[in-house]
Amino acid sequence: MAEPQGPALLEVRGLCKHYGGVKAVDGCEFSVLPGELIGLIGPNGAGKSTVIELLSGLVKPDAGTIMFDGREIQGEPPHKIFASGLARCFQLAREWPLLSVLENLLIAIPPDGNDTIRHAFSSPRRLRAAEKAARERALSVAQQYRLYPLRNDYAYTLSGGQKRLLEFARIALAQPKLALLDEPMAGVNPVLQTEIEGGIRSLLAGGSTVLLVEHSLGFVESLCDRVIVMVAGRVAASGSMAELRENTVVQDAYLGGTSVA
Repeated sequence: MAEPQGPALLEVRGLCKHYGGVKAVDGCEFSVLPGELIGLIGPNGAGKSTVIELLSGLVKPDAGTIMFDGREIQGEPPHKIFASGLARCFQLAREWPLLSVLENLLIAIPPDGNDTIRHAFSSPRRLRAAEKAARERALSVAQQYRLYPLRNDYAYTLSGGQKRLLEFARIALAQPKLALLDEPMAGVNPVLQTEIEGGIRSLLAGGSTVLLVEHSLGFVESLCDRVIVMVAGRVAASGSMAELRENTVVQDAYLGGTSVA
Protein backbone atom coordinates (compact mmCIF):
# COMPACT_ATOMS: atom_id res chain seq x y z
CA MET A 1 0.00 0.00 0.00
CA ALA A 2 1.36 3.41 -0.96
CA GLU A 3 1.84 5.86 1.90
CA PRO A 4 -0.28 9.03 1.53
CA GLN A 5 1.87 11.93 0.45
CA GLY A 6 1.30 15.49 -0.74
CA PRO A 7 0.53 17.63 -2.55
CA ALA A 8 -3.17 16.77 -2.87
CA LEU A 9 -4.19 14.65 -5.84
CA LEU A 10 -7.78 15.91 -5.54
CA GLU A 11 -8.86 19.23 -4.07
CA VAL A 12 -12.52 20.24 -3.93
CA ARG A 13 -13.34 23.85 -3.04
CA GLY A 14 -16.76 25.52 -2.71
CA LEU A 15 -18.49 22.84 -4.79
CA CYS A 16 -22.22 23.46 -5.31
CA LYS A 17 -25.04 21.73 -7.17
CA HIS A 18 -28.63 22.84 -6.67
CA TYR A 19 -31.78 21.34 -8.16
CA GLY A 20 -34.38 24.08 -7.85
CA GLY A 21 -34.66 24.73 -4.13
CA VAL A 22 -32.81 21.54 -3.21
CA LYS A 23 -29.16 22.13 -2.32
CA ALA A 24 -27.74 18.68 -3.08
CA VAL A 25 -24.16 19.92 -2.69
CA ASP A 26 -23.67 23.26 -0.98
CA GLY A 27 -20.12 24.53 -0.54
CA CYS A 28 -18.46 21.11 -0.21
CA GLU A 29 -14.70 21.18 0.47
CA PHE A 30 -12.16 18.41 1.01
CA SER A 31 -8.88 17.07 -0.34
CA VAL A 32 -7.40 13.63 -1.03
CA LEU A 33 -3.69 12.84 -0.96
CA PRO A 34 -2.00 10.37 -3.32
CA GLY A 35 -2.09 6.87 -1.84
CA GLU A 36 -5.05 7.47 0.48
CA LEU A 37 -8.09 5.25 0.85
CA ILE A 38 -10.81 7.68 1.94
CA GLY A 39 -14.35 6.91 3.03
CA LEU A 40 -17.17 9.37 2.26
CA ILE A 41 -20.19 8.79 4.48
CA GLY A 42 -23.33 10.59 5.61
CA PRO A 43 -27.11 10.18 5.96
CA ASN A 44 -29.38 9.74 2.94
CA GLY A 45 -29.59 12.96 0.98
CA ALA A 46 -26.28 14.28 2.30
CA GLY A 47 -24.97 14.76 -1.24
CA LYS A 48 -22.37 11.97 -1.38
CA SER A 49 -23.40 10.43 -4.71
CA THR A 50 -23.90 13.88 -6.24
CA VAL A 51 -20.30 14.69 -5.34
CA ILE A 52 -19.16 11.52 -7.14
CA GLU A 53 -21.20 12.52 -10.21
CA LEU A 54 -19.66 16.00 -10.15
CA LEU A 55 -16.14 14.60 -9.83
CA SER A 56 -16.62 12.15 -12.70
CA GLY A 57 -18.21 14.70 -15.03
CA LEU A 58 -21.68 13.17 -15.27
CA VAL A 59 -23.10 16.34 -13.70
CA LYS A 60 -21.80 19.89 -14.08
CA PRO A 61 -21.43 21.98 -10.91
CA ASP A 62 -23.17 25.31 -10.40
CA ALA A 63 -20.12 26.69 -8.62
CA GLY A 64 -16.79 25.68 -7.12
CA THR A 65 -13.58 24.12 -8.34
CA ILE A 66 -12.35 20.54 -8.68
CA MET A 67 -8.58 20.42 -8.92
CA PHE A 68 -7.33 17.00 -10.02
CA ASP A 69 -3.66 16.22 -10.50
CA GLY A 70 -2.78 19.89 -10.76
CA ARG A 71 -5.51 21.18 -13.08
CA GLU A 72 -9.19 22.17 -12.87
CA ILE A 73 -11.59 19.58 -14.30
CA GLN A 74 -15.03 20.85 -13.21
CA GLY A 75 -17.49 20.83 -16.09
CA GLU A 76 -15.34 18.67 -18.38
CA PRO A 77 -17.01 15.71 -20.14
CA PRO A 78 -16.64 12.26 -18.52
CA HIS A 79 -14.39 10.82 -21.25
CA LYS A 80 -11.88 13.64 -20.83
CA ILE A 81 -11.88 13.27 -17.04
CA PHE A 82 -11.40 9.51 -17.42
CA ALA A 83 -8.50 10.06 -19.81
CA SER A 84 -6.87 12.33 -17.20
CA GLY A 85 -6.73 9.39 -14.76
CA LEU A 86 -9.99 9.49 -12.79
CA ALA A 87 -12.23 6.41 -13.04
CA ARG A 88 -15.40 5.38 -11.19
CA CYS A 89 -17.70 2.49 -10.52
CA PHE A 90 -21.45 2.88 -10.04
CA GLN A 91 -23.90 1.83 -7.32
CA LEU A 92 -25.07 -0.96 -9.63
CA ALA A 93 -22.22 -2.78 -11.35
CA ARG A 94 -22.13 -2.22 -15.11
CA GLU A 95 -20.80 -4.76 -17.55
CA TRP A 96 -21.27 -5.96 -21.13
CA PRO A 97 -23.62 -8.86 -20.29
CA LEU A 98 -23.31 -10.80 -23.55
CA LEU A 99 -19.50 -10.68 -23.56
CA SER A 100 -17.35 -13.07 -21.57
CA VAL A 101 -15.49 -11.96 -18.47
CA LEU A 102 -12.24 -11.99 -20.45
CA GLU A 103 -13.77 -9.92 -23.27
CA ASN A 104 -15.02 -7.39 -20.70
CA LEU A 105 -11.47 -7.08 -19.42
CA LEU A 106 -9.86 -6.81 -22.84
CA ILE A 107 -12.16 -3.92 -23.75
CA ALA A 108 -11.07 -2.09 -20.59
CA ILE A 109 -7.37 -2.03 -21.56
CA PRO A 110 -6.65 1.55 -22.70
CA PRO A 111 -5.09 1.86 -26.16
CA ASP A 112 -1.73 3.42 -26.70
CA GLY A 113 -1.93 7.05 -27.78
CA ASN A 114 -0.52 6.07 -31.21
CA ASP A 115 -2.44 2.79 -31.30
CA THR A 116 -4.33 3.35 -34.57
CA ILE A 117 -1.32 4.63 -36.49
CA ARG A 118 0.97 1.91 -35.16
CA HIS A 119 -1.47 -0.87 -36.02
CA ALA A 120 -1.94 0.51 -39.51
CA PHE A 121 1.76 -0.01 -40.22
CA SER A 122 2.38 -3.06 -38.05
CA SER A 123 3.02 -6.52 -39.42
CA PRO A 124 0.59 -9.34 -38.61
CA ARG A 125 3.30 -10.78 -36.37
CA ARG A 126 3.52 -7.58 -34.30
CA LEU A 127 -0.25 -7.35 -34.10
CA ARG A 128 -0.45 -10.92 -32.81
CA ALA A 129 2.24 -10.14 -30.23
CA ALA A 130 0.33 -7.06 -29.05
CA GLU A 131 -2.92 -9.04 -28.79
CA LYS A 132 -1.14 -11.78 -26.87
CA ALA A 133 0.32 -9.25 -24.44
CA ALA A 134 -3.13 -7.70 -23.86
CA ARG A 135 -4.66 -11.12 -23.27
CA GLU A 136 -1.94 -12.10 -20.81
CA ARG A 137 -2.40 -8.85 -18.92
CA ALA A 138 -6.17 -9.33 -18.76
CA LEU A 139 -5.78 -12.92 -17.54
CA SER A 140 -3.28 -11.81 -14.90
CA VAL A 141 -5.75 -9.25 -13.54
CA ALA A 142 -8.56 -11.84 -13.71
CA GLN A 143 -6.43 -14.09 -11.51
CA GLN A 144 -5.75 -11.25 -9.09
CA TYR A 145 -9.48 -10.52 -8.71
CA ARG A 146 -10.50 -14.20 -8.46
CA LEU A 147 -12.19 -14.16 -11.84
CA TYR A 148 -9.86 -16.50 -13.72
CA PRO A 149 -12.11 -19.61 -13.35
CA LEU A 150 -14.97 -17.49 -14.77
CA ARG A 151 -12.98 -15.97 -17.65
CA ASN A 152 -15.04 -17.66 -20.37
CA ASP A 153 -18.45 -17.17 -18.68
CA TYR A 154 -20.89 -14.59 -19.97
CA ALA A 155 -20.87 -11.54 -17.68
CA TYR A 156 -24.64 -11.71 -17.12
CA THR A 157 -24.23 -15.06 -15.33
CA LEU A 158 -22.08 -13.56 -12.57
CA SER A 159 -23.37 -12.89 -9.07
CA GLY A 160 -23.59 -9.34 -7.74
CA GLY A 161 -20.28 -9.68 -5.94
CA GLN A 162 -18.55 -11.17 -8.98
CA LYS A 163 -19.84 -8.34 -11.17
CA ARG A 164 -18.43 -5.87 -8.66
CA LEU A 165 -15.05 -7.62 -8.78
CA LEU A 166 -15.19 -7.50 -12.58
CA GLU A 167 -15.76 -3.76 -12.37
CA PHE A 168 -12.77 -3.38 -10.03
CA ALA A 169 -10.66 -5.46 -12.43
CA ARG A 170 -11.63 -3.21 -15.34
CA ILE A 171 -10.68 -0.15 -13.30
CA ALA A 172 -7.35 -1.80 -12.41
CA LEU A 173 -6.61 -2.39 -16.10
CA ALA A 174 -7.20 1.30 -16.78
CA GLN A 175 -4.62 2.11 -14.06
CA PRO A 176 -6.29 5.36 -12.89
CA LYS A 177 -4.65 7.78 -10.51
CA LEU A 178 -7.95 8.04 -8.59
CA ALA A 179 -10.73 5.45 -8.38
CA LEU A 180 -14.19 6.61 -7.24
CA LEU A 181 -16.26 3.77 -5.80
CA ASP A 182 -19.95 4.55 -5.29
CA GLU A 183 -21.36 2.08 -2.74
CA PRO A 184 -19.21 -0.93 -3.67
CA MET A 185 -21.24 -3.21 -1.39
CA ALA A 186 -24.57 -2.34 -3.08
CA GLY A 187 -26.25 -5.48 -4.39
CA VAL A 188 -23.51 -7.68 -2.97
CA ASN A 189 -24.03 -10.57 -0.55
CA PRO A 190 -22.40 -9.55 2.76
CA VAL A 191 -20.65 -12.95 2.74
CA LEU A 192 -18.48 -11.58 -0.09
CA GLN A 193 -17.37 -8.53 1.92
CA THR A 194 -13.86 -9.97 2.37
CA GLU A 195 -13.46 -10.40 -1.39
CA ILE A 196 -14.72 -6.88 -2.06
CA GLU A 197 -12.30 -5.52 0.55
CA GLY A 198 -9.52 -7.45 -1.16
CA GLY A 199 -10.50 -6.00 -4.54
CA ILE A 200 -10.37 -2.45 -3.19
CA ARG A 201 -7.02 -3.04 -1.50
CA SER A 202 -5.71 -4.43 -4.79
CA LEU A 203 -6.64 -1.16 -6.52
CA LEU A 204 -4.66 0.69 -3.86
CA ALA A 205 -1.71 -1.69 -4.13
CA GLY A 206 -1.74 -1.16 -7.89
CA GLY A 207 -1.04 2.53 -7.41
CA SER A 208 -4.55 4.01 -7.45
CA THR A 209 -5.81 6.39 -4.78
CA VAL A 210 -9.35 5.41 -3.70
CA LEU A 211 -12.36 7.48 -2.61
CA LEU A 212 -15.38 5.38 -1.71
CA VAL A 213 -18.96 6.16 -0.75
CA GLU A 214 -20.53 3.50 1.45
CA HIS A 215 -23.45 3.19 3.90
CA SER A 216 -21.93 0.32 5.89
CA LEU A 217 -19.88 2.00 8.62
CA GLY A 218 -18.28 -1.30 9.58
CA PHE A 219 -17.10 -1.81 6.01
CA VAL A 220 -15.71 1.74 5.88
CA GLU A 221 -13.93 1.34 9.22
CA SER A 222 -12.32 -1.93 8.11
CA LEU A 223 -10.79 -0.21 5.07
CA CYS A 224 -10.29 3.51 5.62
CA ASP A 225 -7.83 5.34 7.83
CA ARG A 226 -9.62 8.64 7.18
CA VAL A 227 -13.34 9.23 6.77
CA ILE A 228 -15.18 12.34 5.55
CA VAL A 229 -18.72 12.94 6.83
CA MET A 230 -21.16 14.92 4.70
CA VAL A 231 -24.36 16.46 6.04
CA ALA A 232 -26.76 18.65 4.02
CA GLY A 233 -24.37 18.99 1.10
CA ARG A 234 -21.33 20.00 3.15
CA VAL A 235 -18.45 18.33 4.96
CA ALA A 236 -19.35 18.19 8.66
CA ALA A 237 -16.27 16.39 9.97
CA SER A 238 -13.21 14.38 8.97
CA GLY A 239 -11.03 11.89 10.81
CA SER A 240 -10.82 8.26 11.87
CA MET A 241 -13.99 6.39 12.80
CA ALA A 242 -12.82 6.40 16.42
CA GLU A 243 -12.59 10.20 16.34
CA LEU A 244 -15.95 10.55 14.60
CA ARG A 245 -17.66 8.45 17.27
CA GLU A 246 -16.79 11.18 19.78
CA ASN A 247 -17.80 14.06 17.50
CA THR A 248 -21.08 15.54 18.76
CA VAL A 249 -21.77 17.26 15.43
CA VAL A 250 -21.59 13.91 13.67
CA GLN A 251 -23.67 12.21 16.35
CA ASP A 252 -26.42 14.85 16.13
CA ALA A 253 -26.50 15.33 12.37
CA TYR A 254 -25.71 11.82 11.19
CA LEU A 255 -27.37 9.60 13.78
CA GLY A 256 -29.77 11.88 15.61
CA GLY A 257 -27.69 12.21 18.74
CA THR A 258 -26.78 8.54 19.20
CA SER A 259 -23.20 7.35 19.12
CA VAL A 260 -21.73 6.15 15.85
CA ALA A 261 -21.81 2.36 15.89
